[in-house]
Amino acid sequence: MTYSNSLSINRSKYYSNNQNTVSFKTKTKTMGPISNTVVLIVLACLVGLLYLTQVTKTNSFGYQINALQQQQSQLVSQQNNLEVASAQLQSVSNVQNSQVAKTLTPITPSTTLQN
Repeated sequence: MTYSNSLSINRSKYYSNNQNTVSFKTKTKTMGPISNTVVLIVLACLVGLLYLTQVTKTNSFGYQINALQQQQSQLVSQQNNLEVASAQLQSVSNVQNSQVAKTLTPITPSTTLQN
């Protein structure tokens, strides 16, 4: 085997007759382990931030609901007091205007007692 034959055998690996000698190899680009770790940490921080915003919104709505419930209970007790006062006022006017009250004799002192 001559020097030229050995070169031609080695070249035959790379090209053959009627084919282009240039070959394109596509190389897939992948992220390294450090880049993957950084991306995962950033995503975890974003998810944590989203969670915290939702929790604080829920808490603020809880405080608003609590304040409104307290206001409602105060208004209900005020309404009950007003209903009692209204019933008392109506009962006095009803008693004064009733038939039984009209037939009663008025009490007026006629004489004073002397010791």
